[in-house]
Amino acid sequence: MQELSEVFWSFLISSCVGLLLAGCRLMYKSKCSNIDICCIKIVRDVEGEERIDEREPPSPRADNSQRV
Repeated sequence: MQELSEVFWSFLISSCVGLLLAGCRLMYKSKCSNIDICCIKIVRDVEGEERIDEREPPSPRADNSQRV
């Protein structure tokens, strides 16, 4: 029974961290310059972030269609 509990907590923590990281990625990709959540107010320089993103090379992705 304890093994099931360990698997459950590992799954729950991993899922929460994954959702948190996905939310952070969505917030970074958004083009909102002013974000106001509860008592937290964030002002971002979206244009500066776009210039930085354009300078970085695209990440390599595995393309299954080019395999021989």
